[in-house]
Amino acid sequence: MSDEETEPDLAPRANPALYGHESAEKTLLDAYKSGKMAHAWLLCGPRGIGKATLAYRFARFVLAQIKSADGDLFRAPPPKESLAIAPDDPVFRRVASGGHADLLTVERTENERGKLRDEIVIEDTRRIGGFLHLTPAEGGWRVVVIDCAEEMNRNAANAVLKIVEEPPSQALILLVSHAPGRLLPTIRSRCRRLALNSLDEATTARILLEQRPEVNPADAAALARLAEGSAGRAIDLADQGGLALLRHMVGLLETLPRLDVDALYKLANRMGGTEGEAAFRTVTDLLLWWLVRLIRVGAGEEAPLQVVTGESELYRRLAARGGLDRWLEVWEKTRALVARAAAANLERKQVLLNAFLALEAPASV
Repeated sequence: MSDEETEPDLAPRANPALYGHESAEKTLLDAYKSGKMAHAWLLCGPRGIGKATLAYRFARFVLAQIKSADGDLFRAPPPKESLAIAPDDPVFRRVASGGHADLLTVERTENERGKLRDEIVIEDTRRIGGFLHLTPAEGGWRVVVIDCAEEMNRNAANAVLKIVEEPPSQALILLVSHAPGRLLPTIRSRCRRLALNSLDEATTARILLEQRPEVNPADAAALARLAEGSAGRAIDLADQGGLALLRHMVGLLETLPRLDVDALYKLANRMGGTEGEAAFRTVTDLLLWWLVRLIRVGAGEEAPLQVVTGESELYRRLAARGGLDRWLEVWEKTRALVARAAAANLERKQVLLNAFLALEAPASV
């Protein structure tokens, strides 16, 4: 999970806290203590729940184990219930600063124009083989963290496949993935899979309040519900004013089947310029999220617990209109419109107007 502390925000490599994944942590600890640990692990689950935080937590723990003169690994007995290493431990500090000689992080890098690439390329993964075959600088393990693994292009993935097929001794590869289905099946088959679940609302709210103490508890609870188990998303929504945008959006949708045009234009006018880009992403994400919940109600599910006042009644009212097929069609067209807006650099204001006005027809039935 990225950006997990307020001032300054902590990257997963520097985050000492892990919440809600005690079972996964115990699995890793037990595997290490067994002496028969898998050389490659696939840590997977929804975005923003702490997968990368767990990966670096495990990496620190493994790197903290050192060798005796006869080559056996030793240290103080590992903790029974935790992989935690104290933040003042030298290993923790070197991992946090990116300066540990036995740890390699592979992630998207910048291209020759200084722009972050959309994928992990072979130049990024080609370093892994040479790194893992070096003698560990501190006498223990060599560890590689790939975050996010599904971002590897085909050539990069094939380079990793060769390594996980024939890893050197004392090597550990941790692949972090939000979408493991996008990985090569041969990579998945050679990794031990460890699936992490979404966080509960209480844990999500707790993390949010720790990282963003300026958020009041009631809003933190609402944001936790809105984020659906992703603390990373809850933090992003808090930073982007997501709760206020949702309230504005629901208030606007309550005017269906004939939208309040003045309110719609007021919202759309916020999408312009550089500052409007983040607002556009947030509002369109919220609209697609809202449509999915509406469709579920239209399919016969109970109205979900509401995030803002009036939301549940709005689902019930609109689900009774239009029919499931028409709402599904609106969702598909809205998703395609938003994707096209990003790919073709369409005017955000007009995209938003079109997306919301498309809701009038099914709501009028």
